[in-house]
Amino acid sequence: MKKLRWGILSPAKIGMEKVIPAMQQGEHSEIAAIASRNTERARAAAAKLRIPKAYGTYEELLGDTSIDAVYIPLPNHLHVPWTIKALKAGKHVLCEKPIALTASEAEELLEETRKHPQLKVMEAFMYRHHPQWLRALELINEGGIGDVKTVHSFFSYYNDDPGNIRNMAEIGGGGLMDIGCYCISLARLVFDSEPQKVLGKIEYDPQFRTDRLCSGILDFGNGTSTFTCSTQLVPYQRVNIFGTEGRVEIEIPFNAPPDKPCRMLHQRQDKIEEIELEICDQYTIQGDLFSLAVLNDTEVPTPLEDAVGNMRVIEAVIKSADEEGWRML
Repeated sequence: MKKLRWGILSPAKIGMEKVIPAMQQGEHSEIAAIASRNTERARAAAAKLRIPKAYGTYEELLGDTSIDAVYIPLPNHLHVPWTIKALKAGKHVLCEKPIALTASEAEELLEETRKHPQLKVMEAFMYRHHPQWLRALELINEGGIGDVKTVHSFFSYYNDDPGNIRNMAEIGGGGLMDIGCYCISLARLVFDSEPQKVLGKIEYDPQFRTDRLCSGILDFGNGTSTFTCSTQLVPYQRVNIFGTEGRVEIEIPFNAPPDKPCRMLHQRQDKIEEIELEICDQYTIQGDLFSLAVLNDTEVPTPLEDAVGNMRVIEAVIKSADEEGWRML
């Protein structure tokens, strides 16, 4: 079967360590080129991962007519500008989360995509494609926990390196943009709707000026979601979805390991079932699903409108924290 030919904009750590090796295992994805702002770095990355072509500028890669699509793991402030440049170069785009720095910037990108209806663009929320999340949604939709009433999520790690892009406020660093976006995304996914109002509480690092601890409440009208994310706490992640008759607990909801089974719990009344999921790599699945959407000219798994919706909620949480009160959407 034909494979989609991919180019990678930047030898960023997430791409080099997780995304590229996973996509190279895909049935429908072929990593054909990688670019860096430094030719030697591009060549080194290409040699390390056995990528055929290396370019010393992003523009050179976008000018390669043999490349069908690009994956963008650049820092947050570069997501929209380079996605637009890729679209204008005729490339399909899979861009890392968060899609933008603001809701208005995300809307600007959405408007640009409408000028290129033949091209696919998707935000890379890889967790959504993992079988554990598909199973969780199946259980919920089948009435396996009754009516969903509240979702609790937690995501944290510890990083106080001033040279790390996640600690640079001016380019979109901070916990909410980096990992809190997952907590918001999954709540919208589970409720299959947008929150009506949100409440946020944020603690900022005095040196970095990034949010190092953020908690939020999302009110969906028929239920709530609460979350906490942090860049300066012990590493941990967990999601609990509570209904009137049961619950689903996902043990490793976001950074699902590619080399061992994942585990989730389904509680129905007083009975708890442990569900073990097959070993898989969610980055491989994501790459192949996007590639198939292009090859078959079908819709991508997650439309860009969803990315815009997520940015609106992220922005509302920030404004709520600044104003110290509920923020309507």
